[in-house]
Amino acid sequence: MDKAKKTEIIDNYRLSEEDTGSTEVQVALLTARIKQLTSHMAENRHDYHTQRGLLGLVGQRRKLLNYLSREDIGRYNKLIKSLGLRK
Repeated sequence: MDKAKKTEIIDNYRLSEEDTGSTEVQVALLTARIKQLTSHMAENRHDYHTQRGLLGLVGQRRKLLNYLSREDIGRYNKLIKSLGLRK
């Protein structure tokens, strides 16, 4: 992911002007990386090292989403709707 794309994602999901690490931003960045690795895996089916990394990222995103759903269900629902995630 290049710097411009990362900055764009942070700008879209941050809560305040100085925010770069809120749960929403972290989940959005992980989702972008997961989509990128998913397309890589479609072309390289036997890349097991990437597959392991992808599963780790999915687990990390799931943990962050579980935390957000416990803390503020409204922010959670808004985030999964904007990212197009199912739950």
